[in-house]
Amino acid sequence: MKRTHLPLNGLRVLDAAARHLSFTRAADELAVTPAAVGQQIRALEDMLGVVLFRRTPKGLELTPETEAGLGALRKGFLEFEEAVQAMQAGQSSLSLTIAAPRDITARWLQPRLAAYAATQPDLNFQLIAADDALDFTEANLDLALRLTDGPGEHEGLALDEARFVTVEAAEGGPDRHIEWPGCPASGSAAMIRVADAGLAIEAAANGFGRACVPQLLVRSDLASGRVRQVGDAAAARLGYWLIAPLPQWRQKKVKALVEALAG
Repeated sequence: MKRTHLPLNGLRVLDAAARHLSFTRAADELAVTPAAVGQQIRALEDMLGVVLFRRTPKGLELTPETEAGLGALRKGFLEFEEAVQAMQAGQSSLSLTIAAPRDITARWLQPRLAAYAATQPDLNFQLIAADDALDFTEANLDLALRLTDGPGEHEGLALDEARFVTVEAAEGGPDRHIEWPGCPASGSAAMIRVADAGLAIEAAANGFGRACVPQLLVRSDLASGRVRQVGDAAAARLGYWLIAPLPQWRQKKVKALVEALAG
């Protein structure tokens, strides 16, 4: 069934004017001018084909037509408020669904989520392993962490400079290339091919050769001495981004998580 177009602004003005029996006090409540209230009421009367107020020596009076509709109107506004509160309850929940590649999840994301969760006793996460773009609505995602060249059509925040470093085993290794899909081209022959940068780091640590990987991903391995850096970091096209469509990005729980992860 086709829904009737509702002049919600006019009905809101009508409710305020009927409660106060004064255009001036209704205007104060709505933060508009009395003239704007009068204009909305006249437009509503024209649309409905009825007179809504009578002016008397004592002030405004409701007409029988207005009195007949006020109960249902106010009940409707209460139901609108309940609907808004129900929708806001989803924003205030502490359940977060995040999509990220397995390697950055294990090496970078999970430790930081654990630290953040320690400050939020009711917090819970659902982590989805994903290397490719996902439909946020279909997957019911709040946030994605991706190795990409930018947020694309969504909102986003870069976690670090887009820089790659070359690493090898702590004790050194053969001058052979460890290949993975996101690695820039190398002039040396590949000794081993792996699925992602995390496996490339493991292959380097185990002595298979040298891996060119995102600086953010390998930072903890460098700090612990599992691998060592060969040469200087180099600017790269790809970097790690936190990404979400604008509606999810605006949610309080997503804003708080992004701030915690980027801090």
